[in-house]
Amino acid sequence: MDIIFFSIAALLMILGVMGSILPVVPGVPLSWCGLLVFHLAPSVPVNYWFLGISFFVAALIYILELVIPAMGTKRFGGSRAGVIGTTIGLIVGIFTPIPFAILIGPFVGAFIGEMINKSNSKSALRAAIGSFAGFLASTFMEFMAAFIFLILFLVKFWEYRQIIF
Repeated sequence: MDIIFFSIAALLMILGVMGSILPVVPGVPLSWCGLLVFHLAPSVPVNYWFLGISFFVAALIYILELVIPAMGTKRFGGSRAGVIGTTIGLIVGIFTPIPFAILIGPFVGAFIGEMINKSNSKSALRAAIGSFAGFLASTFMEFMAAFIFLILFLVKFWEYRQIIF
C-alpha cells in the first residue's frame, strides 16, 4: 500500500515541477498534493506542522503567481489587454515547435495586446517588456517552490525508505 501512495506522490511531484513551467497545470499546488499523499501513506507519520507550513507557502506562491505578471504589466504602463496577450502568447508558444517560443510568445502576445489597446508602439513595447518580466519572475518563483517541494519530498522519502520498502 505504501508503494502505491509513494508512486502517486512521486507522479504528483513530477507533474508539479513540470506544471511550474507550463501555464495550464498548477505546479505548486500539485507538488503540495504530492507531499500530502506521501504523508497519507500508512507507514509515514503525518507531520501537521510540515503540511501546514508547506500549504501556506503553496497558497502564497499560487496567489503571487497570478498577481506578479499583472503587476509587471501595470508597473510598466500596461493594460489588461497586455496581460491577456501575454497569456495567449504563452499558450501559443507552448504548442509552437520553434525553439524558445515559450519565452518569445508572452512578449509578442503582450506587445500585440498593447498595440490593439494603444496606438503608441513605444508604450506598447514598454508594457510588453513589463509583462514579460513579470511572467519570467512568476515562472521562476513557481519553479523554485516546486523544486524545493520535490527536494523536501526526496528528503522525507529517504528518511522513511526503510519503512516503505
